[in-house]
Amino acid sequence: MAHHSAMERVYTTPRLDKLGVKPGMRVALVDLDDAVLEAELRDRTHDITVGEPLPDTNVVVYAADSLEALGRLAELRDRIVPNGAIWVVSHKGRMARVRDVDVMAAAKAAGLVDNKVVSFDETRTSLRLVIPVALRRGG
Repeated sequence: MAHHSAMERVYTTPRLDKLGVKPGMRVALVDLDDAVLEAELRDRTHDITVGEPLPDTNVVVYAADSLEALGRLAELRDRIVPNGAIWVVSHKGRMARVRDVDVMAAAKAAGLVDNKVVSFDETRTSLRLVIPVALRRGG
C-alpha cells in the first residue's frame, strides 16, 4: 500500500499514527517511562505532559499493569476532551498482569468503551478507550 505522501512524512512514526496522535494535540504520558515514545511525540506536538493529564487532553497514554491501576480510569476520563482517547498500555504474553477483559471491565465501570487494539511494542499491547458518543458532553 504505497501512498504518495511517503516522502514528506519522514518525521512521523507509524506508531503515533496508529495511536491517533496528530500534530499539536495535547498528550499525557501517565505512569509510562518511555523515552522512545516521548521522543516520537516531541517530533509531532509540543503539548506533552508527563504525569497528571491537563484538562482537555486529546490522548492519554496510560501504563496500567494492575487492577488497582485500572481503577484510575474514571479520573483520567475526566481529563480528556469528549472525543479524546485513553490508551491503556499493558504487558502481553507471559508478562501480562492484567488481561484485556480486565481492562474492558474497568473501562465500562468508568463510562468508557474500548474500540481499538494496537501492539505498542514487542512486549506491550495497548487498548484504546473512548467516551461513548451518547455520553459525550458538548465540546
